[in-house]
Amino acid sequence: MPQPLKRFLQKTGPWLVAAGFFLFCVSMTALREPALLQQAFVIALMVCAFGVLVSAFARPATALVVSGGLFLGLNFLSVMKLRYLDSPLMPADFVYYARSSLLETLGHYPHLWMLSVVVCVVVPLVLWAVWHFDRRLLAHLSRGRAWTMRLSGMALWAFAFWVCLLPNGPFAEVHAKNVWEKLSDDAQITNFFVNFSDSDVRMPEMGDDAQAEQEWGATASGEPAAIPRSPESYPDIVQVLEESTFNPSNFTQCNIPECRVAMFKPDVRTRSTGPMRVHTFGGGTWVSEFATLTGMPQDIFGPGGMYAPYVLAPHVQDSLPRQLQRLGYLTIAIYPTNGAFLNGRNAYRAYGFDQFYDANQLGLEEWEETDKQMFDAAKRVYDKVKKPGQPVFVMILTLAQHGPHDTDPLSSLPAPFNKGVLKGLPTRESLNFNTYLANLRNSDVAMRGLEHDFLDRAQPTVIVHFGDHQPSFSGLIREMPRTWPDELSSVKDYLTYYMIKSNFQGASLPHYPMLDIALLPSMVLQAADLPTDPYFSAAIALRTRCKGLYTDCAQPGLVKSYHAWIFNRLHVYE
Repeated sequence: MPQPLKRFLQKTGPWLVAAGFFLFCVSMTALREPALLQQAFVIALMVCAFGVLVSAFARPATALVVSGGLFLGLNFLSVMKLRYLDSPLMPADFVYYARSSLLETLGHYPHLWMLSVVVCVVVPLVLWAVWHFDRRLLAHLSRGRAWTMRLSGMALWAFAFWVCLLPNGPFAEVHAKNVWEKLSDDAQITNFFVNFSDSDVRMPEMGDDAQAEQEWGATASGEPAAIPRSPESYPDIVQVLEESTFNPSNFTQCNIPECRVAMFKPDVRTRSTGPMRVHTFGGGTWVSEFATLTGMPQDIFGPGGMYAPYVLAPHVQDSLPRQLQRLGYLTIAIYPTNGAFLNGRNAYRAYGFDQFYDANQLGLEEWEETDKQMFDAAKRVYDKVKKPGQPVFVMILTLAQHGPHDTDPLSSLPAPFNKGVLKGLPTRESLNFNTYLANLRNSDVAMRGLEHDFLDRAQPTVIVHFGDHQPSFSGLIREMPRTWPDELSSVKDYLTYYMIKSNFQGASLPHYPMLDIALLPSMVLQAADLPTDPYFSAAIALRTRCKGLYTDCAQPGLVKSYHAWIFNRLHVYE
């Protein structure tokens, strides 16, 4: 080999190989994003990362390999988490998931254990080789001047990286999607970095502590049950979150018998029912879980609240399950997906559940379970764990109504829905609504079975079921006319239902024109006639004073003092 060529390769070879590796990483990460702007966003971040590292290391090949490798590794982790755990990679994973359940998860996938070992051995060797053969920049400068340039370069490129991440910066458009889109589309790397700003948590505006003491001090000792009794006689509680379920009879064109199903109708066992105001639309079941278990709507915590299972759940200090645990209840969660989906298992543990059963443990096909399958699984678990003298709280999450509702043709639906039972609807709306009604009929039948299992017996029991949000019907449902009163029309897209029943006589429960989902836990405790701690005593007082409302309360100053009380005095979230 000619000497000039040999010297050239020795001098630039490592840099050229590193540049080739960096371009390979760009093609495997940035160029895999679905939209051109998303590709540009990730490339910009990769360039900024390279700038920071080349300034820090003063070695171009090393900076190219490390910056490209970091993004390649991030992409690999995103793909693996989506494939094995059914949820996208989020920044919170490196704080909560890696800290709490990483080893447990890897234990279920032995080949990932081996891969982790290989990575831990090979990567340091590769980096050492690159560093050893790399050429140093700024070697001709004095030590002080070289460090000044390196630190300045690091600061400049770090600032550029930060600007790229600003929600109102040069890539503002990549932030302009709703949470469900960010959690479910194919822009894995883009969404990972967008989530840095989206996961910011802000405490709600609070009133003066002295005013809070005056307003809520009477609740500081909690409230005893209306009829004192021993824990052995406390009722079992079965709570069902019916995903994407609402009462269709409130839609103007849903005026046929199939729209008026029994699960929405009060009967002799009904203690309270009515419209329920939720805080998400079209998706985001996990925030409804958060609200109905903790008594707090996620939106009081700012944009980060939408990632409640990751960023809020670990800080919850009081909840419905925790209060029930203190009263001697065994708390059980029945989950329709992999327990790691959206950090479910960890979040439920933080909410206060003793036992958690996911689809795999229940022997069910995740995402495909009917309500009947979920209820039957819950009954099997209940029969296994129920002990004389110990009350049980069972939380069941269903997915039978999970959208979309327009993927299968009308002809594939069971009769009579395969002919289009709603007349006068455009084709797309008709397909969505008929699919919904077909699923609803199955849910209605399953609910009757659940009530038979738990209410047609001597054991005192409360059953609560509710819809967590409306489905979007591919964006069509917002424009479909409804028959809500004028005072509810402003939140028509955020109205579902709740139903509370029991097989024993209890104190009468209030009925509201609209109940906020965050106040449902206090209704459950009252329906079961259980003592309440200071937190839920204050929640009952808020519900009474605000007539079933929370963030929509006509007295915003009262809500501010309530927040000062529960956060500064009771420390329900830290």
